[in-house]
Amino acid sequence: MNDRQRFVKLLRARHPCISIVTSEEDHARNVVVGAALDLARPVLTWSVTTGIREGALEGEHQPRKETMAPVAALRAFALENQAKVLIMLDLGDHIGGEGVPRALREAVEVCRRTGGALVLVDHQERLPDAIATSIARFVPTLPDEAELAAIAKEALRRLKADERIAIDITHAQFAALVRNLRGLTRVQAEQVIRDVAIADERIDGSVVQGVMVLKRRVMHTRGLLDAIEVPVSLDEIAGMGRLKRWLALRGRALDGTTPGLEAPRGLLLLGVPGAGKSLCAKAIATAWQRPLLRLDAGVLYDRWVGESERRLRDALQQAEAMAPVVLWIDEIEKAFASASSSASDGGLSQRMFGSFLTWLQERKAPVFLVATANDIEALPPELLRKGRFDEVFFVDLPTPAARREILRIHLAKRGRDPACFALDALVAASDGHSGAEIEQAIISAMYEAQAAGEALADAHLRATFQTAIPLAVTMGERIDALRAWAVKRCVSAEDIADG
Repeated sequence: MNDRQRFVKLLRARHPCISIVTSEEDHARNVVVGAALDLARPVLTWSVTTGIREGALEGEHQPRKETMAPVAALRAFALENQAKVLIMLDLGDHIGGEGVPRALREAVEVCRRTGGALVLVDHQERLPDAIATSIARFVPTLPDEAELAAIAKEALRRLKADERIAIDITHAQFAALVRNLRGLTRVQAEQVIRDVAIADERIDGSVVQGVMVLKRRVMHTRGLLDAIEVPVSLDEIAGMGRLKRWLALRGRALDGTTPGLEAPRGLLLLGVPGAGKSLCAKAIATAWQRPLLRLDAGVLYDRWVGESERRLRDALQQAEAMAPVVLWIDEIEKAFASASSSASDGGLSQRMFGSFLTWLQERKAPVFLVATANDIEALPPELLRKGRFDEVFFVDLPTPAARREILRIHLAKRGRDPACFALDALVAASDGHSGAEIEQAIISAMYEAQAAGEALADAHLRATFQTAIPLAVTMGERIDALRAWAVKRCVSAEDIADG
């Protein structure tokens, strides 16, 4: 069902108050008006700048006098005592005003009696407790490919007519353009197309990449999901033979068409900080040729009641709209650390965690989740239950063979020939260092060599390893405890032979 059909069902079920929290006010209004017309319900619209207007079309009737104040508008609507639909725009901004909660409650009771509906369209969820049990929440969907294609065609038509923009794009390129718009709102999709077209003064095959660049920028400003560039390949990750083999086998079933096999759904990577867990998320997206989205758990929490839950829903909905994708949640324990305790947040963390678990279990869209964690004690035990993830891997400090490969990769990446270095000695010197620490040691040694006016040599690298104190030493007890916990609870990312 589309949004309009879904809203018709809410009206038919006689919900007296329906909340729509969205950044797409025009789309929400069109959905409500269309559903009301389908049911032959009269429509009213209120805003603090105009008061109540009657009719489905804007400008169809003059606004009613003396209804600009929220209390006056709600009283006027309640006095009509008819099965009408009143759309109230940004009432949440005035919810603390004198008399507003009482007037709102009375209007809801009238709607309950008459079969009318009070529809609150807001940019943030700010509703009084007085009507909390009477509210039905409606979440508009992001546009699918068919709707995005229609938006793109209309935008291109206007650009050609109004701006005289030359359009030279094939059907295949247009299809790729539409795919790259997935996950954006209707307004954002149209704006991205216009921005790309005006920047280049034309629409051709290059617009596909331009759309992706602007899309990353748009998503970053929304603050919930970041589109991450993924140049890393599995060849740039040393060791982790068992994890790589797991990915290679599951990659063949990604399309979900193999009889008897479901498409892989997600991995949890536990382990030592700096051991390469985040690098794995990027490499998985590259190996499977899927976009990589990172969920910033820190921006989900908001001081307004209900707003944090809405942000989580929006982020997961956006990920599903862009599917197939790899969704990466880095340090997931920080997002839900309070979910397993009686935290002083009114149960917010537990509600958020419950919503996430429900999505994790029931999602249908091809969103492959990669979650990484450093602190196992902070993870709620429910997250580790079988079925949440396809597998839980433990990523330990690199083995000698992996350290040799890490040295080779990072020396070559910086224009140094690995064959010119005594790798066996450097492997021994780097014992206990993580992959990230080995990379930083190489960078530090290069600075030392440059300062001395010398070419990078084994002596510079050995000296750096000797002076650097690895995390395995400074947090030795914690890492030992993590390893002990993982022995019988996780699958090692390394092959036994690699050790």
